[in-house]
Amino acid sequence: MTGVSSTGQQGTTFDFRFAPSYRRLSWLFGVTERTALVTLTDHELLARFGPWHVTVALTNVRSVKITGPYRLLKAAGPARLSLSDRGLTMATNGDQGVCLSFHEPIAGIEPTGRLRHPGLTLTVADCAGLAEAVSRGA
Repeated sequence: MTGVSSTGQQGTTFDFRFAPSYRRLSWLFGVTERTALVTLTDHELLARFGPWHVTVALTNVRSVKITGPYRLLKAAGPARLSLSDRGLTMATNGDQGVCLSFHEPIAGIEPTGRLRHPGLTLTVADCAGLAEAVSRGA
């Protein structure tokens, strides 16, 4: 996928922006341009990051902000759990991402859903576009 974002019948999609230093590490965990994408519909945000999938109702979004930069060792590779706040990070570059915080924590890093995340960071190519679209929907 080379486009930044597109709108279709299924919603608006936002591609992740892959930095070369992150690309190799991401690939090892099944995260590629074809398996990493964010889709925003009228009611929810769906994030796919290789084998990890997250679905969030837009009514659950408390705040949206653009954050960064991120350290390679703390962000590259698989979906990452922050030990400090239990936030989930899906990163493909260290420059910039969109950080969402939630009213109710969401499932994401592990398959049982027992571990819940109060926030999600996504390093899409169009951070301003995603932040604005989520803010409008929330």
